[in-house]
Amino acid sequence: MRKFLPMGAILLLCSMGLQAQKKKDNVIKDLESKSEKYSEIAHEIWGLAEMGYLEEQSSALLQKTLSDAGFSIDKGIAGIPTAFKAEYGSGSPVIAILGEYDALPGLSQEAIPEKKSAGGAAGHACGHHLFGTASTAAAISVKEWMENNNIKGTIRFYGCPAEEGGSGKVYMVREGVFNDVDVALHWHPGSRNAASAGAALANKSAKFRFHGISAHAAGAPEKGRSALDGVEAMNAMVNMMREHVPEDARIHYVITNGGKAPNVVPDFAEVYYYARHNTRDVVVDIFDRIVKAAEGAALGTGTTMDYEMIGGTHELLPNLTVQKIMYDNLVKVGGVTYTDEEKAFAEKISGTLGKGSPDISTAQIVQPYKETAQAYGSTDVGDVSYTVPTAGLGTATWVPGTPAHSWQAVAAGGMSIGSKGMMVAAKTLALTAMDIFESPKTIEAAKKELEERRGKDFKYVPMLGNRPPALDYRK
Repeated sequence: MRKFLPMGAILLLCSMGLQAQKKKDNVIKDLESKSEKYSEIAHEIWGLAEMGYLEEQSSALLQKTLSDAGFSIDKGIAGIPTAFKAEYGSGSPVIAILGEYDALPGLSQEAIPEKKSAGGAAGHACGHHLFGTASTAAAISVKEWMENNNIKGTIRFYGCPAEEGGSGKVYMVREGVFNDVDVALHWHPGSRNAASAGAALANKSAKFRFHGISAHAAGAPEKGRSALDGVEAMNAMVNMMREHVPEDARIHYVITNGGKAPNVVPDFAEVYYYARHNTRDVVVDIFDRIVKAAEGAALGTGTTMDYEMIGGTHELLPNLTVQKIMYDNLVKVGGVTYTDEEKAFAEKISGTLGKGSPDISTAQIVQPYKETAQAYGSTDVGDVSYTVPTAGLGTATWVPGTPAHSWQAVAAGGMSIGSKGMMVAAKTLALTAMDIFESPKTIEAAKKELEERRGKDFKYVPMLGNRPPALDYRK
């Protein structure tokens, strides 16, 4: 026999639902009214373009913004001067929102739809100026909602430096700063709006340093032992190794120091390597083989070699319990609509992206929800996701089809297209945090899912070992 709710109960539920929607609508409107303020903050960080562990002014600006809004600030956490925690409230649940603010080397670009870099300066080619600002905006919005509605618990913002190869969050996880968090939320700039289950590759990186003997390259070459020969021999062996690793693995390198003058046998040379795969055990195996190639190269060239671990991250572990809530809120918020001026800018950028770029109107669309994804890049959010239920989204801060780490990403991120996508993220993060605060069952289910996905015998072991934060890796 089918049971029906009394009409009074139905009306009460409808009323509660309408009240909840009204609160969300108010939060969206409030954030929209502050979009200019947050755009100015993001643009200031875009102009600073500070690289990993060097983000002193960017970090300080976000700290001040949060402090002015009533958050307590704990700076220099996990032994990292530019990492911080901002907090409002007390007790459980503890909902965390992650923010980043580091730039990439050599990718400066004006906010114009044509390539015009400024020398070799750094630039925000991954949009972290937007990332940190949107997350700050969301945390402040949730704090104000908690105040206005007597919501119990803690909203916490984590200022996370050096995501680009510096593995800042890994040190933070290792030091236990996420241990009391119930759910963590994050986002990332991109060229489309999506909140499906994310994926990211595990990653391990190091700088390999070869030491030789300098000599006159023409007058006494027999007395020299070239450190550059060691680097090149290592690279040759690793390149041959590519045939014998899983086809979905990735190995990248750049020679960061190859000597100073052709007529001097270089007594020092350095090469910087990344190894990636969607399973961290495979990454460890590949990295160990890269080390063996370096050792062989040193032996064969009469040089010596040492290496320094720079970064190491876990693959991303999705939490579908929270992810579906994130998606529903992104659908409510919607995508990015361009003005005529923004359309003209976007069309010029699109023309530089080559054939097959999607129509710029797709910036308005929210992509369908999917429970699986193909991993391409890496993120230290992966380590957070193995510690606490974690969900994220991406928004169209760039022109559709724009690749990350490109001048086109820097350009769009420095003007209103980037700011609009940023505010989509801020609204979605805020609404998702609100939903979680009001649903203890969601937190319980998310934690249960985390335990099942990582396995009952899981023990967190950081990929970069026990080394201290690599604070000088961008110097």
